[in-house]
Amino acid sequence: MYQPSPIDTSRVILPPELIALTERLAENAHDVWAVQRIRDGWTHGPMRDDANKKHPCLVPYADLPESEKEYDRKAAMETIKAIMALGYRIAR
Repeated sequence: MYQPSPIDTSRVILPPELIALTERLAENAHDVWAVQRIRDGWTHGPMRDDANKKHPCLVPYADLPESEKEYDRKAAMETIKAIMALGYRIAR
């Protein structure tokens, strides 16, 4: 049975400039996902419909429901924290 084992990021505290970066990375993750969906023939639709390749989240990031934005934000933030937990630094 699969037992997920994510990198422990519980002790990582992000500085304010990296917290701000989280939103941009979340938007980028959405755009990367959307580009691939569109390439695969998906279009916007009011409900997810795998058979007809329709998805309600094929909209600009700003138009996503807050719950979807939060999913992307969490993934971005945990990625930044994992990078730092592994001993890397992020600098502009």
